[in-house]
Parts: sequence; C-alpha cells; structure tokens
Amino acid sequence: MIYFDNAATGGRKPDEVLTAAVAAMRACANAGRSGHALSLACAERVYAARCALRDFFGALSADRVIFTKNCTEALNIAILGGIGEGDKVVTTVAEHNSVLRPLKHLSERGVRVRYAPLDRSGRPDIRAVADLAADATAVVITLASNVTGAAPDIFALRRMLPQKTLLICDGAQACGHEKIDISALGVDALAVAGHKGMLGMQGSGALILSPRFSPSPIMFGGTGSESYDLNMPDFYPDRLEAGTLSYPAIVSLGEGALYLSTRLYEHRDYLVYLTNSLICALREMPFVRIYSAPNPYGIVAFDVEGMPSEAVEGYLSEKGICVRAGLHCAPLMHGALSSSGLVRASLSPFNTKGEVEYFIKTLSELPENAH
Repeated sequence: MIYFDNAATGGRKPDEVLTAAVAAMRACANAGRSGHALSLACAERVYAARCALRDFFGALSADRVIFTKNCTEALNIAILGGIGEGDKVVTTVAEHNSVLRPLKHLSERGVRVRYAPLDRSGRPDIRAVADLAADATAVVITLASNVTGAAPDIFALRRMLPQKTLLICDGAQACGHEKIDISALGVDALAVAGHKGMLGMQGSGALILSPRFSPSPIMFGGTGSESYDLNMPDFYPDRLEAGTLSYPAIVSLGEGALYLSTRLYEHRDYLVYLTNSLICALREMPFVRIYSAPNPYGIVAFDVEGMPSEAVEGYLSEKGICVRAGLHCAPLMHGALSSSGLVRASLSPFNTKGEVEYFIKTLSELPENAH
C-alpha cells in the first residue's frame, strides 16, 4: 500500500516516536494528579515535552504550551476563548472548517467576521487581510492551505497589521515542515496538529500562546491544582487543560519535536523535491489539471477531466494507493478555485521517488473512457 494521505494524518512515524509512545503506555499514570513516584515521573515527562515544543516553536514560556487532542481543539480554544461579542475578526477563504465553523458560531453571537480572497497566485491575499483588519480584534489564518499547499507570507502580514490585532495561525499543515518561530513572526496563537508533520500519534496537538494572548477556558474540570476552587485556575497551562492528559500522545509529540529539531530542513528539501517531481509528471498528462505549486508540505491537488474526484480516489485505492478526494473540509477554498472537489496526494518525508513513479504510471493507465 502506498500512502499519499499524509495531510489527513501521518502514515509513518519514526522509530524513536513509536518507542517513546509504547514505553509511555507500559508505564502510564495520571500525570500531575497524584503524589506517588510514577505520577510525578509522568508529570516530568509532560513538562519535558512542553519544553521541547517551546524550543521548537520559539515560544517564550513552556507554561504557554497547552496540550490538546488535535489542532481543531487548539483552534477552538483560541477562537472561542479569545474572541467575544462585538469583536471583529478577519479570516480567509483558504481556511479549514476548524476555523470556519467556530467563526460561524461566533458570527451568530454578535462577532463580525470578514473573509479575504485569494491573490492571483492562489494564496490568501495578505494585503486584503490587512485592509479588512484595520479595526479588527484578531486575524485567523492558515500557514498553509490543506487543499493546495499555498502559503501566505505571515512575516509580512504581521507587519501590515495594527499592533493591537491578535494573529491566530492554523499550523495543521505547516508545523513540522517549515521553521516556525512564533516570537520572530509575531504570532499570538499557533494551533499545532501533532499527528501530521510533527510525527506524533493521533490524539496529540498543542496551542502555543504568546504572553499577550490569554484566552478563557472553554472546557471546565479537574486540573490537579487548586482543587478547592470551583473556578478554573487563573494560571497556564492548567487554565486551559481540563481533565486527564493523553500522556502517551503528549510523549509522542514531544519526541517528534526532538526528532525534527535536527532533521527539519532535510525533510523540507526532500518534500519540495518529491512534490516538484510529482507536479512535473502530472503536467505531462493532458487530462490532468494541477492546483498546487511545489511546496514543503507535500501537498499536490489536481483533477481529472470528466471524472469526479471520488472516482479517481476509488480507482487509485483499487491499485493500492491512498489519496483523498472531495472538499477536504475547506468549502470556501474550493469555491474560490471553482472546484466541486479535487484529488489530493499528500506526501511525507518517508515516501520515495519510486512510489511517486508508480503513482504516475497508475494514473496514466486510467481507462480512456473514464476521462
């Protein structure tokens, strides 16, 4: 089986991550909830993972690394916990439903939401974002489209925005593929998917906060601290981490960050090479239209003339190749591209040139009457 659906979830993990996760499950206690030796040891391992993510993403404090079960939860905490009635928010048509749906929820409760278009290159138009954000409380924007891999210039955008405007970034597709330093970029909240480019297991994610952004909790429950108080603690990370932490998932994410700390640029360059190879080969097929440029996220979106994306997905699946078809939970992006659904091949640093060649050969053998 050739796995080209890594933008949905990473198909292969490094041995170091697997070993760490299995070890965590073999000696697992409720981290930070009890005073016995095993609970304390697990709490120390969780803190080490916080420090690994703090360093990897250029955060100023490990306490502002909030562990979540995925990127969607991280975005919900930032959006629902940091934006309220009467606020104005700017986002883009390139966003995933993990941004669009919380903002739709808020728009029905008095929050004004504006959507910036794509520019001529198919990226979120950062000048339009800045123009719309002149009096905005926050901008919520993806670091890389999950549909095409198109990436806005966040460094330039931050400098176009008013200093008071919060910058909340969806890093689901970018984290683990490109260097992201939230302090240097001026990002106030970075939502991280642990199970994609960060190489952790499913059930892992994080929200990395700058010192000036303090969202309120959207979940309430036990934290192991200040248990006498029926209010959530007023300090981080406890304020935003209600309930039992997923210790094995957190350990896997921390180990993924350590693994990538010495391999990030090697992985990035290889993925650019693989995506470029795939795109160049697809350009030779007259019945294929490509929507992606070479990118470090491994994303290649395309359609086949006269054939629904789901049918292409089914054909490839029968040949032992996993891709994703449809709207990819990003309906406004497809609307901007005038698409009713695309095929997305998404590669990882663990894929090979031979797999790309087999993919191209298989696609070229589509029956003539199918397109």
